[in-house]
Amino acid sequence: MDRLMAIQAFARVVEAGNFTRAADSLDMPNATLSKLVQELEAYLGVRLLQRTTRRVTVTPEGREYYEKTRRVLHDLEDIDASFNVARSVPRGALRIDVGGSTASEVLIPALPDFMARYPDIRIDLGVADRAVDLISDNVDCVIRGGPLNDSSLIARQIGHATLITCATPAYLKYYGVPAYPEELKNGHRLISYLSPQSGRAFPFRFERDGEKTEIKADYRVGVNESNAHLAAALAGLGIVQTFTYAAAAHIRAGRLVEILAPWRPARYPFHVVYPQNRYVTHRLRVFIRWLQETFPARVEP
Repeated sequence: MDRLMAIQAFARVVEAGNFTRAADSLDMPNATLSKLVQELEAYLGVRLLQRTTRRVTVTPEGREYYEKTRRVLHDLEDIDASFNVARSVPRGALRIDVGGSTASEVLIPALPDFMARYPDIRIDLGVADRAVDLISDNVDCVIRGGPLNDSSLIARQIGHATLITCATPAYLKYYGVPAYPEELKNGHRLISYLSPQSGRAFPFRFERDGEKTEIKADYRVGVNESNAHLAAALAGLGIVQTFTYAAAAHIRAGRLVEILAPWRPARYPFHVVYPQNRYVTHRLRVFIRWLQETFPARVEP
C-alpha cells in the first residue's frame, strides 16, 4: 500500500462526499480509490467510512483521522511549494465557477491575457448563477458578487460593480419613462432576477443621498440566469436592473436606455472565494493576483 496516496484518497472522499467525485478529482478509477481506502482501514484496524448504496458518512474515528492527517498533508504541500514555486512556472488545471454574465462579459474576454502569461495552466470553467459546493464539487475558486456569509470560506475582494436600471427605447416609448422609483409600481412591467437557490425575486434597489429604497412590485417575467435576464429586457419584455458591465454595450448601441440614474444603488462588491482547508496552489495564487489586477478595470465605470 502507498500509504500517502491512501491518506490522500481518504481525505478526498471526505471532502467530496462520495467515491465517484473523489475518484474523478484524483483522476483515478473508482475501484482503485475504494481499494486504497479499504487498505488504509485494514492497516489502521478501524472503520473510517460508513458506506451505503446512497451515501458515504465519516465515522467518529474517520473524522479524527481526517483532521490530523489533513494538517500533515497541508504541511507536505507547503514544503513542496517552498522548493518548487520559486523555480517553476505555475501549471496544471484550475476549476473556476462564475456567474453567467460575469463569465461572458468580464472573465472570458480577459482570459486571453491570463492564458498568454501562464500557458501551462488549463482552465476548467463552470458557468452558472447557482452556488456550488467548493469542496464536494472540487472547485478551486468561485467568483461571486454580494455579501458572503460562509465562514468556512476565504474571500478576496476583487472589485465593485454598479447596478443600473434600463429598458428598450420601444418599451419606454409605449409605457413612459419613470421619474421616481415608486412609479415602477404604476403599470410598469418588471423583469425580476430570481435567486437560483430559493426562487425568490430580488427587489429592485435604489439609493439617493444616503436614502435606500426597495421596490418589491409584482413582476411580469422572472429569470434565474443573468444572461437570460438581460435578454428578456432586450426582447422588450420590461424594465430590468442589471450590472453596468452587462448592459454597457447595449446602451452604447441604443438597444437599451438607462433610467432612474440618480437612484443608482451602492456599488456591489465582488470576491474570489476558495475553501479554508484546501492548500492554495501556485496556479491559484497567480490567478487571484491576476483577477485583482484585471477585474476592477472591467467592471468599475
